[in-house]
Amino acid sequence: MEMSATKRTRTIINGILNINKPPARTSQDIVSFVKHLSAQRHVGHAGTLDPLATGVLPICLGQATRMSSFIMENRKTYIAEIRLGIATNTYDRDGAIVQQKDPSYVTKAQIDKILPLFTGNIMQKPPSFSALKYKGKRLYELARSGIEVDTNAREVTIYRLELLECTLPDLAIEVECSKGTYIRSIAHDIGQSLGCGAHISALVRTKYGHFNIKDSISLPQLEDAF
Repeated sequence: MEMSATKRTRTIINGILNINKPPARTSQDIVSFVKHLSAQRHVGHAGTLDPLATGVLPICLGQATRMSSFIMENRKTYIAEIRLGIATNTYDRDGAIVQQKDPSYVTKAQIDKILPLFTGNIMQKPPSFSALKYKGKRLYELARSGIEVDTNAREVTIYRLELLECTLPDLAIEVECSKGTYIRSIAHDIGQSLGCGAHISALVRTKYGHFNIKDSISLPQLEDAF
């Protein structure tokens, strides 16, 4: 982290903060919080995390904002908790239920069998509720207005997908993936493959390139530091 002073004694900060984003806050909320604390003009994040999600969120300040596009090229690792039997319009627990079916027929053997289908280079359809743009507007803005856009599937790379826990109807997976991957879509697609629906109940980003959650700082820690 570099600091320099202007003629008006305003300290300029150039660097990247490894923030551990709390739940129920948007990535832009964190940017605004850091901007307020640091009194910097140029603050941005490298890679959106959903409000439900927690974990590594790189925040760039000053000249480091020019690095955000390079940071987003890095691999990311997530731990996702998935609930079978309920599908939502947002593919996570915050959405409205659109499908509900008793998943008691699902076995661990079935899950072990389908997970390899979601590894390697795969075609993935982004959720309707996402930050992607369509004709200048965010998809989530259109979705909230009742306008559904049929998004095109695009290729993403899943380098690793491991089943960590399986206490049906809940399971936990760890995913290492390329940029542009939606873990919510993986959860949704797993549910559709099993025929019972599914959604993300919790999500944490543990690694993002060289940034690791073990080295991240919380918002209270950041506030104390400033």
